[in-house]
Amino acid sequence: MPLIRQMKGFPYKQLLLVGAIALSAIGVIAMQSGNLPGRRSTSTEPNTSSSPEQSVPDENAPVLLSDPFLQLPTDSSVNVVWFTEFRGTNHIVEYGDGLSVAAITTQLSKVREDSDSQVQDRAYPELEKRVIWRHEAVVTGLKEYERTTYRVTSTHANGSSVNSDFFTLSAVPATGQPLKILLTSAHQLKPLTPANLQKVEETVGRVDAVFFAGDLVNIPDRASEWFDNAESLAFFPGLQGRAEYPLNKNGTTTIYRGGQLIQNASLFPVIGNHEVMGRQSDEASLKSQFANTLPRDLVETFYPAPGSSPASEDWIKDHSYNTDTYEEIFTLPTATLPDGSETSTYYATSFGDVRLVSLYVTQIWRSPDLSPEIKGRYREKANILNTPEDWGYGQHIFEDIRKGSAQYQWLEKELASDAFKNAKYKVVMLRHQPQTLGGNIVPAFTDPVVRESRAENGRHQSVQYEYSPEEDYIIRDLLPLLETADVQLVFYGHSHLWNRFTGATGIHFLETSNVGNSYGAHVGDNPRNVPSDQAVEAVGDLSPFNKRYAALDDPNGLTPIMPTIAPLEDESGNPQPYIASNDVTSFSIFDTQTGMVSSYYFDTREPDSAVVKFDEFSLGGF
Repeated sequence: MPLIRQMKGFPYKQLLLVGAIALSAIGVIAMQSGNLPGRRSTSTEPNTSSSPEQSVPDENAPVLLSDPFLQLPTDSSVNVVWFTEFRGTNHIVEYGDGLSVAAITTQLSKVREDSDSQVQDRAYPELEKRVIWRHEAVVTGLKEYERTTYRVTSTHANGSSVNSDFFTLSAVPATGQPLKILLTSAHQLKPLTPANLQKVEETVGRVDAVFFAGDLVNIPDRASEWFDNAESLAFFPGLQGRAEYPLNKNGTTTIYRGGQLIQNASLFPVIGNHEVMGRQSDEASLKSQFANTLPRDLVETFYPAPGSSPASEDWIKDHSYNTDTYEEIFTLPTATLPDGSETSTYYATSFGDVRLVSLYVTQIWRSPDLSPEIKGRYREKANILNTPEDWGYGQHIFEDIRKGSAQYQWLEKELASDAFKNAKYKVVMLRHQPQTLGGNIVPAFTDPVVRESRAENGRHQSVQYEYSPEEDYIIRDLLPLLETADVQLVFYGHSHLWNRFTGATGIHFLETSNVGNSYGAHVGDNPRNVPSDQAVEAVGDLSPFNKRYAALDDPNGLTPIMPTIAPLEDESGNPQPYIASNDVTSFSIFDTQTGMVSSYYFDTREPDSAVVKFDEFSLGGF
């Protein structure tokens, strides 16, 4: 029988991995040879389990829901993770010279499908839990500088088994070891993503790590967005070279498979707004649940816990927001908080010459539209004004980063650590942008201040939200801390474009999120949608806003850097300091041997064209 737990949050996972290490002596079971990823085998080994199985397309032909990928490398080990839709009787990693290790099996607790899901040959007319099994093995005894061949095998209760192709894994790289690291973000099932990732592999070959600045999918509790979206745009297929997305440009259709990247490279993501799920429901659509977040300090007001006991952590999360599915899918380094507890929602880790600091800096995204029908960033929807439990509460922040907060205190300690100070390259990754030409930087990253207008009878006439630029927690509190710590690169996403900046102290800011699509750069005659006096007058039911919101350029005052090699040009032939395109996709590679961050673009309108290196800059090394 496999080792089974119902996984519910991060701490359980860490305890389970201790058991995985203890099982490292388990031998290799009989396997079918030569199976490609996802290929069905026809083994009819005896069924040694009486446990019920979720049905698979052919009960004698199990398939892997994902290829394996690599997590949490240490000096002598790395974790291998993969997924199936059957619990199975045995799941192992075979590696090196005849070695093997058994995996711990857990079930994702919150993934579901609904009528908006797109899954091949399946329909979900209503909200339905989807049974997904996660398998994780800790491969130990690894040596510095050595890559080891491995593959995974999963055995169904009916005795048939399926194995992946062979890939390579390694321990955490040593200092001085040359590395190529992909910097990416905002995949979100967008149409250019498979082409982008395929061109990464074709241009660079095997990368050593993927630093992912958030927004991996759109709705984190929709299982198919991670594994098997029918349009072939799901998260794992793109990063594992298993997509088959037909991209049509100018009447020509090209099939893009993505890149075989994370089977051989450690993946380090950070939480974006699309990794956060809102209030839980057994009836509402996944899309509405995703958007229906509530600030946690209001849970007691609207959802008092039953009985006299204080609300549990699960109660609060289920009635506000949670990152449970993200935390259950990934095994990441942990941060020890001032009260002694641990979290993986932000963390720091050393990878070769790089010290990576990943922060949880994001907020709910709400529309800037001022229409009365919108639950937006600047206003509440008109027909819910007198039911505050239904409000959106503006673009409220999920995790505090203000000076004095738990995350800020942890960061202060991290930046003062020897591991950080002695690193050749100091990189900070977060979702929300400090500098950008994109739209999502406005309003400021701060707590919304409510303005209520009431009639004489006390009923609401309008509810508006203001955001003070002077209270932007990233600019006021976070950046001064990073600047004094000699951080060389702040890497982020969120606005779906490529642009970069250099601060007064020499710190580099890079947003490389024109991966799958773009929403434009706000320069020239393309202003952001902000609550101007004219916009307020047009809707008729709001008061003028007290704050002014930047419609153009970077609201925090930096000028974008022109790409150093081959900038794109506008229709008049003028070079542009950004890429914001739904035809041209871009990616960035950090080469730790040279210290160079190189950015490339590929024009999908010309599928036979070459990838173009258009920008390059050096991080140096303090």
